[in-house]
Amino acid sequence: MAAEQTALYAALGEQLAALIAGEPDFIANAANMAALVYHGLPDLNWAGFYFRRGDDLVLGPFQGKPACVRIPWGRGVCGTAAARRAAIVVSDVEAFPGHIACDAASRSELVVPLLTERGVIGVFDLDSPRLARFDDGDRVGIERLVAMFLAHHRDRR
Repeated sequence: MAAEQTALYAALGEQLAALIAGEPDFIANAANMAALVYHGLPDLNWAGFYFRRGDDLVLGPFQGKPACVRIPWGRGVCGTAAARRAAIVVSDVEAFPGHIACDAASRSELVVPLLTERGVIGVFDLDSPRLARFDDGDRVGIERLVAMFLAHHRDRR
């Protein structure tokens, strides 16, 4: 990760910690995390959560244009990341088999699954109108933010 990128994600981590400190509500914290990332990272047109409901991922708190409400498990980038239990960086969504286009302006995507002791409870999804917007440094940075978010809620049960 480049120094500038490392500093950006470190600052986002500090801001996320401050936003969720003392707040036990999962949905409120998810909403603030989506807003923080959407406004804190350049070149995004969508940032938000999908939560597992049976065999689907259902839209949660987000920033951006209205989105697909349900994504079947294993379908699209979000469903595939959830099924694989691993983050996916897609440089060109049109080259991803089965991509689900919620916003035609989206050109690249990063999806990180929300992994807990109960398994995958959802995903955190970022879209960009720029080709190849996301790299491995973004994946690592977002994985750290997701881990921080989940640890906060694990500690509150």
